[in-house]
This record gives sequence, structure tokens and C-alpha cells, in this order.
Amino acid sequence: MSDASASTSATLWARGLKRGADVLAAVALLLVLSPLLLFVAVGIKLTSAGPVFFTQERSGRNGARFRLFKFRTMRGGRTPDPKELVPLDHAEITGLGRVLRRTKIDELPQLLNVLKGEMSLVGPRPTLPDQVEAYDEFRRQRLAVRPGITGLAQVHGNTAISWDQRILFDIAYVRRCRFLLDLGILFRTVGAIISGEPSNPPRFQQTRYAAYVSLPDGFESPPSE
Repeated sequence: MSDASASTSATLWARGLKRGADVLAAVALLLVLSPLLLFVAVGIKLTSAGPVFFTQERSGRNGARFRLFKFRTMRGGRTPDPKELVPLDHAEITGLGRVLRRTKIDELPQLLNVLKGEMSLVGPRPTLPDQVEAYDEFRRQRLAVRPGITGLAQVHGNTAISWDQRILFDIAYVRRCRFLLDLGILFRTVGAIISGEPSNPPRFQQTRYAAYVSLPDGFESPPSE
């Protein structure tokens, strides 16, 4: 499966079991983590003015738009720029917000998106609608499954790799969606939270997932020497 119109994974996991597991896991996690979620919500209200949650329109499966939930990590009066890259040392991130971002706790409200059927625990990260509108046929393959709270690209470098590199990992995931792959991504996500994201991750073409995706001509410029 190397052409741009290649189908998604046809495993039983991808066709139905994954969604059932997502619902059960999201319910269990929300119940188990409810004291932590309440503690964080109170902490946000006590340490900075503004709402507890930050919401933003994103594009999900097949480009369907939805409101993504996060704990707010920046000062409440700030007007967000959806295209801005926000490093952990950004001046407008609150003290608590830095902790939430570093530990990925700010992403936990997306369990609600999972319950609503808008997201999965594992999948390509949901992106902005204007980014999706600019996709060509090859890039649109990453929209064939529900977006995830974490994904293959996130455990292989995340922001340390280019956007096109992340798209390649996402397309490889779409084509290889399996229970053991999802389980491995979840374990690696925990490892990344504990040890931090790698600063010099390998390129997609150097990983075993490159066997499942052939790059179309002119897809990505080679890295400068």
C-alpha cells in the first residue's frame, strides 16, 4: 500500500473494537482521575483569572469539525493565535500551566472528546481547519481515522520533527492501525512524559514505518546539511 489512495487498516481492531475500547478506557480514566481533574480545575481558578478550560475548533475524522477541550495553561485575558507555536518557556504560560503542559495533564479533558466520538485515545493529532483545507490527496489520508490524544508522531519526536514528518507517521499509523501498535504508543507516551521528548529523533525514513508509506514526488524538501 504505497499510493496516495491506499486504504486504511482493515483489522477488526480498526473497524470496530478500537471504538469500544476507547469508550471503556475513557470512562475508567475519568472516574479514576476525577480527584486529579478537580484539583487541577480548582488550581487554575485560584492561580489565574479566566476559564478552567481552553477550547478550540479542530478538524477530526474526514475533516469533521469539533471543539477540542484542554485545561487552560495561559493567562485568561490573552487572545490566542491558533497558528502560534507556544514553547514551554513562553512568557504568558502560567506557573501551573507549565506543569500541566510538561506532564500532558492539560490534554486530559480530551477524554470528553473521546466519549463524544470525536477523538480516540490514539491517532493523528487533530489540526486546525485551515490546515486541513490546504491538504492534498496524500495528506488527507491522515483524516481517515479519529484523531488521538496521543499518536505515533508524538512518540517519535512530536514538535522536534517537521510537520510533514509528522504527517508521514500519521499516514503510517492509519495504514497499520492495530491493538499492539496502540498499546505500544500509550506506553511510549508515558515514557515521554517521564523522560521528556527526544531532542534529535530519527527521521521517518529511518524508522520501520517507512516501509508502509511511499513519498509522492516533491512531498518534502530534504533537510539542509
